[in-house]
Amino acid sequence: MGDIVQGDKTGDTPLSEIVKEFLKQKYHKPNEAFLGVVHRLDRPTTGIVLFAKTSKALARLNTMFAEKTEVQKTYWALVDAMPPAKEGTLIHWLVRNEKQNKSVGYEKEVQHSKKAVLHYKVLQAYDRYYLLEIDLVTGRHHQIRAQLAAIGLHIKGDLKYGAKRSNPDGGICLHAYALSFLHPVKKEMVRIQVAPNWAIG
Repeated sequence: MGDIVQGDKTGDTPLSEIVKEFLKQKYHKPNEAFLGVVHRLDRPTTGIVLFAKTSKALARLNTMFAEKTEVQKTYWALVDAMPPAKEGTLIHWLVRNEKQNKSVGYEKEVQHSKKAVLHYKVLQAYDRYYLLEIDLVTGRHHQIRAQLAAIGLHIKGDLKYGAKRSNPDGGICLHAYALSFLHPVKKEMVRIQVAPNWAIG
């Protein structure tokens, strides 16, 4: 959490540059190592980020992610209220506000909106929070954060989308928990899974 995946206007060193340097040293490359960013996470989010080490792998993975074939992304989110059902599908039309770096979800299609779809289920209930597992069907800007906010649910620590308090580390309790994809070279299914390191309370 806190790293940017690719360079932006902040000028902070992105995760991609850190990984490039690691590869250069690991494989004793005299020149800069190739590294392609396959998908991104919002800066306050934790979890799995996927990079490609060759241009061929990057092209194949980009196609898979764009077409949503042989790829499954699963997120965990800690929210402050119970959803309307223990599991379900959310469909909204999102409008992105570039100035605020925020997206707003509408129940019906509006001007400049893009359709957003996700499936969710409640994994566990705590005293004040509910743990949701979310499978993305589409990949929109701040999609999970905006869609949950549209139904009155706020991710723990996410002040931008309506949470009442920030988390001590400045992050939000949204985590890229699992990623399954077809290996672009070996043509075998790969599954990566990592649990979040949250303090629930």
